[in-house]
Amino acid sequence: MIHRLRIVFAGTPDFAVPALDALHAAGHVIAAVYTQPDRPAGRGQSLTASPVKRRALELGLHVEQPASLKTGDAAECLRRFGADLAVVVAYGLILPPAILEVPRLGCWNIHASLLPRWRGAAPIQRAILAGDVQTGITIMQMDAGLDTGPVLLEQPTPIGPRESSGDLHDRLAKLGAEAIVTAIECWQSGRLVPRPQPAVGATYAAKVRKEEARIDWAQPATTIDRLVRAFNPWPVAETLWQGRQLRIWQAEPVAMHGRREPGEVLEAGAGRVTVATGEGAISLLQVQLAGRRTMTAAEFVNAQSLAGARLG
Repeated sequence: MIHRLRIVFAGTPDFAVPALDALHAAGHVIAAVYTQPDRPAGRGQSLTASPVKRRALELGLHVEQPASLKTGDAAECLRRFGADLAVVVAYGLILPPAILEVPRLGCWNIHASLLPRWRGAAPIQRAILAGDVQTGITIMQMDAGLDTGPVLLEQPTPIGPRESSGDLHDRLAKLGAEAIVTAIECWQSGRLVPRPQPAVGATYAAKVRKEEARIDWAQPATTIDRLVRAFNPWPVAETLWQGRQLRIWQAEPVAMHGRREPGEVLEAGAGRVTVATGEGAISLLQVQLAGRRTMTAAEFVNAQSLAGARLG
């Protein structure tokens, strides 16, 4: 019989919600949910609760929203929940050593890569940008370092050749939810053996900057394709067309015979927009002009004159 743990859950974005649901559904006692404070959002900049807070309130759970865990009373506040374990998923706040030591079993993190590859803030985007063919979920015992703690459980998964960050995000969120429940079950049955992360192979997944999304058409088509997929749904790959921002939501590499100037529109008809790159070409599938709705390539061709156009 599986013993139900008393858990403090810490998470903020959509990615963390499936894990909260899975732990709750498994019958564990969620003593408290920690999430970041409400932030201004939308055109009106009204204070908006995080996805985790909204779900926690729907489940009738107690919510804590400290601005920092480095204050003198943060550890004491956590201690009063009597947690066996803290589960942390994309929380967004640093957990100092005083916090890590409070739960009886420590703090376990659900991380969206196979550590030590892609430690840091943006493992999903960085994996796609790098052309990785595999990623996964790591359940890690947290320590004072940045994603450096012992590995408790791994669940690998392939990255599809046309998969975007949004697609992969949703799959990994579900996989992480399944993995944390499995990890707890394995620990309770004595089958969970922590192992140190390898000393080699560590890479850092830096936070995505909006300026990274600008397309350099001199790059190979395969590189641009990875950029488009990695930055969908945010910040979205972009270029310039007639001095206006043109966002590229979907595209795919295609063969090109001969050599043309990078950024030159090779074809704009029959529902296709094909653009030359430094090596090969890219077919634009879904685009968006600044201030306009997202449209297919066919709609874009019908609405705009692209004869002799050059992007970038």
